[in-house]
Amino acid sequence: MSAHSEEAPELIEDQFREAAPTVLVAGADAAGQRLDQWLAASLGPDMSRSRVQMLIRQGAVSIDGKPVDETKRKMTPGESVSVAMPEPEPAEPQGENIALDVLYEDDELIVINKPAGLVVHPGAGNWTGTLVNALIHHCGDSLSGIGGVRRPGIVHRLDKETSGVMVVAKTDRAHKSLSEAFADHGLTGDLERAYLALVWGIPQRPTGTVDAPLGRAADRVRRAVVPGGRDDARHAVTHFAVRERFGVDQQEFATASLVECRLETGRTHQIRVHMAHIGHPVIGDPDYGQAFRTKANRLPEPLKGQVKAFSRQALHAWLLAFRHPATHLTMRFEAPLPGDMEELVGGFRKL
Repeated sequence: MSAHSEEAPELIEDQFREAAPTVLVAGADAAGQRLDQWLAASLGPDMSRSRVQMLIRQGAVSIDGKPVDETKRKMTPGESVSVAMPEPEPAEPQGENIALDVLYEDDELIVINKPAGLVVHPGAGNWTGTLVNALIHHCGDSLSGIGGVRRPGIVHRLDKETSGVMVVAKTDRAHKSLSEAFADHGLTGDLERAYLALVWGIPQRPTGTVDAPLGRAADRVRRAVVPGGRDDARHAVTHFAVRERFGVDQQEFATASLVECRLETGRTHQIRVHMAHIGHPVIGDPDYGQAFRTKANRLPEPLKGQVKAFSRQALHAWLLAFRHPATHLTMRFEAPLPGDMEELVGGFRKL
């Protein structure tokens, strides 16, 4: 991910309604204090202020029976504050019977074609229904302890709404070998990754390289191109090549391109941020393509409706090649564009 949770608010609220609430009554010393400050102090050292703020924003806090979502709200002595604490999550992810599109499998590894909408591993807001849960059910004990409890076998990841080829290790040997290959990003020739992105506009050159460091954006969830000297700046390089151009004879607002991207580094949201940085954001990207959303209004029907209905970034990991950790043979896997993205590309081809 996107790396942030996209869990529906009503599901979060259901979680808190099921939890046993903690009730506190404000004393005289609470007068004028901010709700988040007072709650953090009242709930003890194990509850951080940031965690309290999150609980307030998620609707887990009520005052005198009425939900509140304002962290800075001033307290009044005598008010009864109820906090619905969520139940603790299980220490280890559990197997779930989730269908997998398996491209290849042996005793060392498994290669799958991940659909859009599937989170890779459990995390805040996505403790179940992930690829890891599906893999535990599919592979059984063979994943146990490989690469850590939360992310067994995972050596790389795709954003929730990005589809495409992924490889997962089933042994320590495979995990070590594949992890090293992904850490090296194929510079030694043991790894090849390619993505297809449908982007707004047509790049001036048919091929190019975006060499721009990435760091945290203002909201700490998204990424942004940042000055190289910043503490959180991380080296990031993306190579791209234009595969198809759409709407060449149309006005500027109606143009788009199918672009192949290859990573020299593997930073969070790298392709999405880099393509937006050069003025060609991925179509449908909710985080980095917002400024281009109105372009869809100028497209002819039915393409206009297709673009507006496409609710994810049009990004697909179509190719993955790597050296097998046991046989040392190069293995190459391809996944065609998923149906929704193929239909969208088809709509642009008619321009």
